[in-house]
Amino acid sequence: MVGPSPPFTTCGDHSVESKAALRKELRAARKAHVAALDPRIKALLFMRPPAPLLPLIPEGANIGLYLPTPEEAPALSYARFFHEAGHRIALPWFAGREAPMEFRGWDSPHINDLLEPGPWGVAQPLMDAEPVTPDLLFVPLLGFTDDGHRLGQGGGHYDRWLGAHPGVPAIGLAWDSQRVESLPREAHDHPLRAVVTPTRLYGPWEN
Repeated sequence: MVGPSPPFTTCGDHSVESKAALRKELRAARKAHVAALDPRIKALLFMRPPAPLLPLIPEGANIGLYLPTPEEAPALSYARFFHEAGHRIALPWFAGREAPMEFRGWDSPHINDLLEPGPWGVAQPLMDAEPVTPDLLFVPLLGFTDDGHRLGQGGGHYDRWLGAHPGVPAIGLAWDSQRVESLPREAHDHPLRAVVTPTRLYGPWEN
């Protein structure tokens, strides 16, 4: 198994060019990290949330998750875990590329037939799936810091959604190699409540 990588050292430059370069660097590092994982070990990771997170999740809460790309931290086992515990699972849904991110219900995380291709090339719930507002959200990321700041893909979908739902805590799922010492921060960036990696739980923080 590949162990935790040392954190990146990043500059404080907030320019669009510097953030784009950082995203490119972090994508490449994530790709290399995942490629080095033994597939048998990878299949055993992120099977269920760490016990210290469970008190943050009210009984019957709607849980927002994501369908991972091949290099993102896998979230499907979390979907099955929460579904079997009686929670409603919600996934991102887009009416089109110009539309804001919404969430719609995924009635069974064991049934791929309840999904269809979305405008961003990622599967999403069917058009007639019920709109659902998550009470807690698990999010993918490119990089994170020890104090809960996140760098996403650059589309701003999660930050805009969280900005419109300020009471919803967000928890990152990440590989250990995605930890960085610092990240550029802007006013619209939404801090995470916790980050889960294969070897450690960062947080929970109060924010």
